Amino acid sequence: MKKTLTAMGALMLGAAPALAGGIERAPQSINILFEQGNYGELSFGGANPKVEGRDIAPPQLGGPYSTGDVAGGYGFFGLAYKHQFNDNLSGAFIIEQPFGADIDYRLPQDGGSPVLGGTKVEVNSTTFTGLLRYKFENNFSVHGGLRASRADGHVTLQGAAYDRIGSYYDLDIDGAWGFGWVAGAAYEIPEIAGRVSLTYNSPIEHDFDMTENGPAILAGTGGATDTLRGKHKVKTPRSWTLEGQTGVAEDTLVFGSIRWVKWSEFKVDNAVFPIQRPEGTVELVSLDDTTTYTLGVGRKFNDTWSGSASLVYEPSKGDDISPLAPYNGRKGITLAAIYTQDKIKITTGINYSKLGGSNLGVGVEDDKTRVGHTDDGHIWGVGVRVGYSF
Repeated sequence: MKKTLTAMGALMLGAAPALAGGIERAPQSINILFEQGNYGELSFGGANPKVEGRDIAPPQLGGPYSTGDVAGGYGFFGLAYKHQFNDNLSGAFIIEQPFGADIDYRLPQDGGSPVLGGTKVEVNSTTFTGLLRYKFENNFSVHGGLRASRADGHVTLQGAAYDRIGSYYDLDIDGAWGFGWVAGAAYEIPEIAGRVSLTYNSPIEHDFDMTENGPAILAGTGGATDTLRGKHKVKTPRSWTLEGQTGVAEDTLVFGSIRWVKWSEFKVDNAVFPIQRPEGTVELVSLDDTTTYTLGVGRKFNDTWSGSASLVYEPSKGDDISPLAPYNGRKGITLAAIYTQDKIKITTGINYSKLGGSNLGVGVEDDKTRVGHTDDGHIWGVGVRVGYSF
């Protein structure tokens, strides 16, 4: 029973897709290191967010106009393998898609907003992580490793909201690799299936080849043409993740996590941005740090079936958020079930979350111009994880 509960906590946490901090889609958990023996898993699923709002176009111009649903659905996949070298040393290799974005404001001729219509962002990433864990005789362990990430993106700023920067700007970011590291520690109490772990993920810096287009905005950079090309650095944020679990009764487990991500260091610096003005600095991407809390309970019903329910909460980040990440805070519930047969475990999770609305602002960080508002939205997500022990 203790081994079953220990494995159940690792599987339940993150069984369904996340949507934290605007563009985080997976929590980058290291829980596979705590599986028994050698273990491999495949995970996949999808999510369908809905975020709608309206712009600030005045009534004399026919406004305010609806933005329509600006958040696109997405799919995801992951692969992971854990190997037990001996009683003390184990390792894992993880492939996942931690960051992504798909935001698209419809053009006025398509029933969208003249203030934000044409603005869009697409971000894709895949991360490969190699980890080692060494367990001491006193149930204390340390883990660490390297992380390689490949990412690409595309950003378009368009509409009356961006008149002050030329009303049109297009940025294409070619795929590039970046590298970082992971380090952490854990303590276990096997008698009660108890464990607490703390993991640090370093920032990952990419050197991207970028192509920038937009006649009006490029005129201020000394560009001789409508297009500028160059190599520029982008840093994805560092994070701390505290995860824990404990048995509280026979066949019953409580688990949870606290995850802090320093989104404020996620910046895009290139030929155009940041734009320096007398009143301050205009960033292309401006996000606030986030803390996401998860708390759940798992139950083993019999030798074949286990299940769990968990709550997730991410506080809102203040007002006047970026139109490129137009939801502000999250409250959700995840239901998950595990089917176990011999060496195979199939975990299915479904999540429903309310996404907080907020005012949208562009311009100088501490003095943004309000350009619209999003209503409270939501996201449905489902994930499946197939694991095999050998």
